[in-house]
Amino acid sequence: MANMRFGVFLAPHHPIGENPTLQLQSDLKLASQLDELGYDEFWCGEHHSTGWEVIASPEIFLAAAAERTQRIKLGTGVISLPYHHPFMVAQRLVQLDHQSRGRLIFGSGPGALPSDAHTLGLDPMLLRDRQDEAMGVIRKLFEGEERFSYESDWFKLRDAKLHLKPLQKNMEFAVASQISPSGMTLAGKHQAGVLSIGAMVAEGMRSLPTQWSFAEESAAKHGNSVDRKNWRIVMNWHIAETRKEARLQAKEGLLRHNNDYSVATLNPDEGTIYKSPDDAVDGVAFSENSTAVIGTPDDLIAKIKEMISITGGFGCVIGFAHDWANRENTLKSWDLVARYVIPEINGLLDDYRESHEFVTNNRETWVRAREAVMNKIESNERSAEIMETQGYEGEKSKS
Repeated sequence: MANMRFGVFLAPHHPIGENPTLQLQSDLKLASQLDELGYDEFWCGEHHSTGWEVIASPEIFLAAAAERTQRIKLGTGVISLPYHHPFMVAQRLVQLDHQSRGRLIFGSGPGALPSDAHTLGLDPMLLRDRQDEAMGVIRKLFEGEERFSYESDWFKLRDAKLHLKPLQKNMEFAVASQISPSGMTLAGKHQAGVLSIGAMVAEGMRSLPTQWSFAEESAAKHGNSVDRKNWRIVMNWHIAETRKEARLQAKEGLLRHNNDYSVATLNPDEGTIYKSPDDAVDGVAFSENSTAVIGTPDDLIAKIKEMISITGGFGCVIGFAHDWANRENTLKSWDLVARYVIPEINGLLDDYRESHEFVTNNRETWVRAREAVMNKIESNERSAEIMETQGYEGEKSKS
């Protein structure tokens, strides 16, 4: 039986227009619903511009989510480390790990939006190196028993030591990976898991077959090891009971998300502006370079199996949360995945099918057993009399 975990990544990507306060409450409700449906992980990000990605602090959001959930793991997806003093990040992570009773996964990145770095006056060329440096310091703070000092060109520590360690003895670290090997290389260096966000675009999909090798090579170079079970592939989907329903539910929201945000806001010189909702669905989900599944549970099952084959194996499927459909149909999509996709991928129904096949293929055995019961009944004078007047069902009720 497979042991594929399933999770959800909430950037979030919300179109401008809804009450932000109610929007945040809906996102927290989603975390609770996913917990009830049995999802394994819930991730949310950090962004400070564009008007669509409105969670500024994943730690604050996940602290609220922790109070509304029981078992689902909570991942910072991701903390942009160059924006923060590493000691303060470590302190917040420790507190959140205790508040969530040891359910935290520490995901980090260099910062995804150039507009955020610009606002903070940061040189984009320095961000990945600063993430690397901060990860090492945070790991040392989590593991260290002795005070230490550290001086960098962007932060200082004097006699630093955490006065409270994480509740988890070995909190998992994870890094965001796009298309270049830099994220995977960092994962190998710091023995971290990976959140492959780049898998949602065509170029990222094409890079997947070789991505893990960069993590393995880097791990070997630094005397570490990495495990594919900590590799998470982020995918886009909207699932309904039929393809026709899925298209109808998702197409308007997908067109707006693609044209207004993915292309016009984030990549104005790249990507495709679609002319109609149906063109958007065809281009994103039914073309040679399709990067999403808009269809049935069976369609998603087939795509996940294809991704496993392409990558050589990974440990967690992460669905990207979006507003393509309305809330009712979006929740139904998550529900269909939990009910039909997760058990199929993990082989939870295999024994059911084997049992059904066994009973079906051995009908002669069950016929002989029924005949033996009938013979026993007929050999008893009283039972035979009941059989004659009331039939076999009458004898069964008597017994």
